[in-house]
Amino acid sequence: MAGDGMAAGRQRTRASSGGAAGAAVSGLRLQRVWTTEGVHPYDEVEWERRDVVMTNWRDGSINFEQRGVEYPDFWSVNAANIVTTKYFRGAVGTPEREWSLKQLIDRVVRTYRKAGEEHGYFATPGDAEIFDHELTWMLLHQVFSFNSPVWFNVGTSSPQQVSACFILSVDDSMDSILDWYKEEGLIFKGGSGSGVNLSRIRSSKELLTSGGTASGPVSFMRGADASAGTIKSGGATRRAAKMVILDVDHPDVEEFVWTKAREENKIRALRDAGFDMDLGGSDIVSVQYQNANNSVRVSDEFMRAVDEGGTFDLRGRLNGEVIESIDARKLFRDIAQAAWECADPGLQYDDTINDWHTNPETGRITASNPCSEYMSLDDSSCNLASLNLMKFLTAEGGFEVAKFVQSVEFVITAMDISICFADFPTVKIGETTRAYRQLGIGYANLGALLMASGLPYDSEGGRGLAAAITSLMTGTAYRRSAELAGVVGAYDGYARNADAHKRVMRKHAAANDAIRPQGAVATDIVREATKQWQNGNKIGEKNGWRNAQASVLAPTGTIGLMMDCDTTGIEPDLALVKFKKLVGGGSMQIVNQTVPRALRSIGYPEEQVEAIVEHIADHGNVVDAPGLKPEHYPVFDCAMGERSIAPMGHVRMMAAVQPFISGAISKTVNMPESATIEDIEHIHFQGWKLGLKALAIYRDNCKVGQPLSAAKPKAAAAEVPAVVEKAVEKVIEYRPVRKRLPKKRPSETVSFSVGGAEGYLTASSYPDDGLGEVFLKMSKQGSTLAGVMDAFSVAISIGLQYGVPLETFVSKFTNMRFEPAGMTDDPDIRMAASVMDYIFRRLALDFLPYDTRAELGIFTAKERAAQIQAEAAAAADVDLAGMAASAPVSAPVGAAAAPSAPAPAVVEEAPASVGSSTELLEVVLGTSADAPLCFTCGTKMRPAGSCYVCEGCGSTSGCS
Repeated sequence: MAGDGMAAGRQRTRASSGGAAGAAVSGLRLQRVWTTEGVHPYDEVEWERRDVVMTNWRDGSINFEQRGVEYPDFWSVNAANIVTTKYFRGAVGTPEREWSLKQLIDRVVRTYRKAGEEHGYFATPGDAEIFDHELTWMLLHQVFSFNSPVWFNVGTSSPQQVSACFILSVDDSMDSILDWYKEEGLIFKGGSGSGVNLSRIRSSKELLTSGGTASGPVSFMRGADASAGTIKSGGATRRAAKMVILDVDHPDVEEFVWTKAREENKIRALRDAGFDMDLGGSDIVSVQYQNANNSVRVSDEFMRAVDEGGTFDLRGRLNGEVIESIDARKLFRDIAQAAWECADPGLQYDDTINDWHTNPETGRITASNPCSEYMSLDDSSCNLASLNLMKFLTAEGGFEVAKFVQSVEFVITAMDISICFADFPTVKIGETTRAYRQLGIGYANLGALLMASGLPYDSEGGRGLAAAITSLMTGTAYRRSAELAGVVGAYDGYARNADAHKRVMRKHAAANDAIRPQGAVATDIVREATKQWQNGNKIGEKNGWRNAQASVLAPTGTIGLMMDCDTTGIEPDLALVKFKKLVGGGSMQIVNQTVPRALRSIGYPEEQVEAIVEHIADHGNVVDAPGLKPEHYPVFDCAMGERSIAPMGHVRMMAAVQPFISGAISKTVNMPESATIEDIEHIHFQGWKLGLKALAIYRDNCKVGQPLSAAKPKAAAAEVPAVVEKAVEKVIEYRPVRKRLPKKRPSETVSFSVGGAEGYLTASSYPDDGLGEVFLKMSKQGSTLAGVMDAFSVAISIGLQYGVPLETFVSKFTNMRFEPAGMTDDPDIRMAASVMDYIFRRLALDFLPYDTRAELGIFTAKERAAQIQAEAAAAADVDLAGMAASAPVSAPVGAAAAPSAPAPAVVEEAPASVGSSTELLEVVLGTSADAPLCFTCGTKMRPAGSCYVCEGCGSTSGCS
């Protein structure tokens, strides 16, 4: 796809920046990509005035109001609202307040241009003007965006902080620990986040010089957590975000692993006692460690010990002596169980991280930012920018490789220029960042791009295209960095790390050679990426590189909304039905417009596209959509909903792109509530095997501190309300009546084995075939377990006789997890999470009708086999010949379909109780989504990487 014009442009650029190593030349010569000479970007679009009024949709109170703001007519209401409220500077109602997007873009771009001219980046004033116009055009048309601190600070009287991500350091001294508190607070005040590794602090199992015992790092986490909890409410831009990391060989690692899980138990106890423990609740502040993400830094040595079932040594911080040897698998299990209970800790794979480190001679990478995408030296920072991938997808289904390459060149140049004038929160961070110039170019809208191309997110084709684009982006960024080194010099720390930097560049290039693209589009991208790596490494051999790091995959929360992206970062689509705000107020629910584009790219005719879109509007998913082939269902799989992407699908996508990212990936692997501890162990282990740098999971409903669903659960039939009537002064209260079993009743006994534990279940029923009595025996008469089982049997039996339906007990006790658990000897129930899980599944199969069991998801082996056969038969009955006759000639997946008129969007008024896409999804699915409420406007936020973003006002829980 790369055109001759692009190749010529690269040739000219290299001609002006290919001097000998260390010899600066006259500056960059630039070519126009998006703009036209003699025409300013602002003159190419239609502008309009709008009123931005932001309300708390729950109570109608006005949070923000600015009228008459100016935007292009193609900017959405949501994007305009967020930019106005978040990024316009000056007090509202004063002449100093910005009122036009032009003012915002000019404030930033002119600062970048001026710094570029002052520091010798451009060969001529004409090149500086091209740089100015190209950046302006791309920002105006939402092709890319800088991270939020750029919009907050650049061109204002505030310190010119441009970085969103910071890594701090702390040593084993009280002065250093107190400095950590102070530095973290200053970063939070500026609206950014930071991460720190506490492993240098001696453990609670080691002695102080005075002879006493050390407190250990977990104790010092309390003070930092309290500080973050205080500052987050006072920040002008967003909540505090922080990461705390501990090495797996630290003697306090077990205490660290269980820190947040224990607090979650405290939250449950306080909630049950009547305290307000929801997010933002008045009593949630009484628990600790809730303001940080926790991660354990695991080594290859530890993971091999887990794999082999060996022991692992925990070492003292003072002299490295072995304090304790532990069972590696037990610790690994503890990490998974804690994550199962409360989503923390995550894992960071230390040896993988440092194997891709370009500056090992300066120091190891020990920590990351809060979202785990920026990983570099201690006391450093990274500024981010993200490209909107959908802007490079052509109407015919191709990818504009040439424009993508040239856009990366402009963006990476601008990002490097920003370090020349940037301010930093501490002296140490400023020194490290200026010496190593870490950058973080990335992208958003990958999920939308794959769907629009007719590629399932969880597919070889989808992963191949994602890997190709990521490799092209980073390869181009490093090639431009090598050219910049020839113009303004390599980064200061390059000389001592030259061999290591070159080695990592070769590793990236080798990974690119291993991509196996599917389809013409991905093949073209890989071909161009190969050229970029080859040329970049050749130039780097002469000049060195300007930047120690070039790319990360950030959450792109607020800036993703600014660019009107359907999906954030590397994420798939949240759902197929969207919540859209309208000009003049109000909102609509609308089927994601990527869906009809995807259907056309696959080859469906227009009438079928309309029918499928209408079905999605009614049902929220593609299942049983008229005319849609089952083999195309995966194209429309989303993060949530009827057809959600399996956890390993997310892990495999991360693994596909990780070799082409300088840093790492901000992403949480969402798992269903039914996921087991073993499932999490598998995910953690596969993350290591597949070469990820970091991995975090979130199991649905694992935390108490989450808002309730707008969808009301059905009242259980067992909940018989007391009906109270008042007649004169007499209260009549209706109570359930016990229906005793006859003296002689039918019964049956089942012997069972669960995880090697044997027992007997005897169930007696009424003459009309209703279960009324249960007896359980699992141990010798007189033992504690036998007594507990007898008492439990009596309680269940009395409940059944008082009218509690069996399905209520089944719904409560199935999926209950404790040992013994595992394989059973029952052909209908091959695995059980506990003895209780098995018993009530067996009772359901023996006494409940099929329809009731189907709602509970409990089937016999024969019924499951019949379902599979029925699905296969239904697929075989599809009239493929008739559909083929009515459809146009299908293009290959990922290739272009014949252009056609867009199908009309199926829209309807959004439900009154809905204020965001997440809440709309809850209404459509009838289930709860684990997402916090926005502290600013009260709407439910949506996931963005490992953070959350509010669609209403753009607030984020992260740091990008």
